[in-house]
Amino acid sequence: MNNKQYIALLFLVAIIAIIPLTMYSGLGEDEGFFGGADGAAGEAIEETGYEPWFESFWEPPSGEIESLLFALQAAIGAIIIGYVLGYYNGRAKERRIIERKPKK
Repeated sequence: MNNKQYIALLFLVAIIAIIPLTMYSGLGEDEGFFGGADGAAGEAIEETGYEPWFESFWEPPSGEIESLLFALQAAIGAIIIGYVLGYYNGRAKERRIIERKPKK
């Protein structure tokens, strides 16, 4: 690629990033934009009159700790998934190496 193509791609990426930001400039959650599915689901459940069977036995003292626990849970899950994928990838590589070796 030459420099003109890099500049054109950079310009295209900048436009793709800027257009959504300008389209919703000044519009927020009050107008219905960026509303999460969690809030909508909670409201729909409350409208039915559902009452929970039990309450949580421990609630994190702050939102920061709740976010920390969520990030920790995500990191542990990523480590487990990465280990499993790496393990099976290593087994497949070893199997290919063994298959390539000449038999005596």
